[in-house]
Amino acid sequence: MKELAINGTIASDPKVLKLNPLLIFVKVTDDADQVHNCLIHQHGLNFLYQATSGARVALFGHDNQRHQFVITHFTVIASSAAAAS
Repeated sequence: MKELAINGTIASDPKVLKLNPLLIFVKVTDDADQVHNCLIHQHGLNFLYQATSGARVALFGHDNQRHQFVITHFTVIASSAAAAS
């Protein structure tokens, strides 16, 4: 597996695909305007709490066989809620 880092903006609201184990789907647009379909399992509840549509994020992970980006580590740089206030 090739590890990758992506900096970008969340393009869609995070969506829960499965509850047990927790699996979340989100679309992220990187700085080159490329859209990535992303999955997050580890720390998914933290991601749901922190990440909203329009938030700037730094992601680290790898691509799976379906060319989805599996997030292993993330940081929410700036949320859209903080920018609005």
